[in-house]
Formats: sequence, structure tokens, C-alpha cells
Amino acid sequence: MNGLPARRLLLVHAHPDDESINNGVTMAKYAAEGALVTLVTCTLGEEGEVIPPGLAHLAPDRDDALGPHRVGELAAAMAELGVTDHRFLGGPGRFRDSGMMGAEQNRRPGAFWSADVDEAAAHLVGVIREVRPQVLVTYDPDGGYGHPDHIQAHRVAMRGAELAAQAAYRPDLGDPWRIGKIYWNRVPRSVVEEGFARLEAAGAEVPFPGVASPDDVPGVVADERITAEIGDEGTGPQGAGGDGAFAAAKAAAMRAHATQIAVEGPFFALSNDLAQPLFAREYYELAAGRPGAPAGTREQDLFAGVDA
Repeated sequence: MNGLPARRLLLVHAHPDDESINNGVTMAKYAAEGALVTLVTCTLGEEGEVIPPGLAHLAPDRDDALGPHRVGELAAAMAELGVTDHRFLGGPGRFRDSGMMGAEQNRRPGAFWSADVDEAAAHLVGVIREVRPQVLVTYDPDGGYGHPDHIQAHRVAMRGAELAAQAAYRPDLGDPWRIGKIYWNRVPRSVVEEGFARLEAAGAEVPFPGVASPDDVPGVVADERITAEIGDEGTGPQGAGGDGAFAAAKAAAMRAHATQIAVEGPFFALSNDLAQPLFAREYYELAAGRPGAPAGTREQDLFAGVDA
């Protein structure tokens, strides 16, 4: 297969930092095991809010230089995870961060939210046919929490997977390739409840001025919808804390996104300065493909049941 590793994982995310928060353990684990881990990020995250006061000038309402800075943060995060194949959809800056739902930035020229899905998906088809992933990870149809770029990333990922498998579609982009399994990022409700119980128990030791709500966690679903979980030694049954190498790599990758995330021990906060639990186990719902575990049990390997 043109020298490609036997196992190949593709992740499609909206902004730099989404991959580390959602999939840092998963990416570090498979990269360490020799799989090809390819990350496609759809925007530079130009509309993000900036946490460090010394970098406030990067914000879109000032120098509007946050996007290029976050390119560097993403590269540093990928170095922590051991991932060497990270790309921007259509190239850096091809699609711009659309801001939150309903913001005027949604309609800005070049905004990812306003892009034609098939045109954007064509850029992904080229990547899929090049790296031939057996597994794709992306968001659910709501994008986890309703952000327009997350919703659009879901649409582009699903459409790209569909088009890449069609022999008649854009043969100039390479031979057709069908992805064996597609997963959506999820978090089981019991894990969220346990994580916030840890926050409550920590009390005054929580290193942030406030505490987020379980409703702030994207992709929360009933436990029975979870079909796969990826963990690390020492992370515990609910993914709390732990000193495993992959959990540590995830925390380091999140810290690399310093304009967006503050990490303190087993907790982190975004620009709202509200503490959330840092989950060291990651969870998925199989959206397409054949399950690799008996009904009622969770896969411990996203490649379970697929051919090399």
C-alpha cells in the first residue's frame, strides 16, 4: 500500500485545540503504536478568545493575528502527541473561523460555515485517497455543542467519506477509498457526572474562580450509546486524572494551546475561566461500519474488526 502503515486513523476537527481536548489520548496512543494518525483542521481558529493578557493583541478585533499564532500552537500540540501528519483543509487559511452561531462572522467571506459542503469536501477527498484511513473520527451532527464550524466539520467529514468511495468522483484526486468505520466524539453522562463530582469535592482547591456546568461539555449522551472507549494506564475506570503517558501527552498538548486553554492538574478552563474535568479516557459512538465488539460491550480499539 505504497509504504503506508497497516493502521491509519483520520480525524477532522474545526479549530486548533479541538483535537487535543477531544482525542489527545487516542491520538497519542495510536501514534505511539505506529499507526498513521492524520489530523485535518478546517480553520485556523481566528475568532477564538485569547486567555493570556500578553497575547490579547492577537484577537480578531485588534491585530487579527490569532490564526497564524494558533498554527504554531497546533504544531506544538502535535509534537506532544507524536503526530507528524497534520494539515489544514484546503491549506492554511482557506476557510476562516465562523465565530459562534448567529454571529456576523458566520456570513463573512471565506467563513467555513458559509462554504459549499461539496466544495469543501473535495479537499478532504484528496486527503482520504492519499492516506487511505480505515477509521475516521469527527463530531456528531450537532457538532457536539452547536458551534457552526463543528457542525460544518461534521458535514464535510461525512460527505468527504462518501465522495472518496465513489470511483466516478474526481478521479484526478486519486483512486477511490472507502473508510471502514466512522466514529463520532461522545462523552457518557455518567463520566461527566463523576468528573463534576470530583470538581465539587476539590472545593477551594480548584485553581479557577468558577466551575462550569455539565451542560458545557460537548457530545454528552446516555452511557448505552457509547460503543468504544480509549484509555491509558493509570486513568481509572471513569477517566479521572491518572499519570499514564498518553494522558500526560494529552494534558501537555492542551497546554500548548495556551491562547485557548489553561490546564491545572486534572482540571482545565477555557476563556470563561470556569473549571472543567480533564477526561483521560475518550469515548466514541460508531456511526458507520461494523462493530468490533459483541453487542452490549465497548470496543477498546477503534480498528477492531477492520482489515489492514
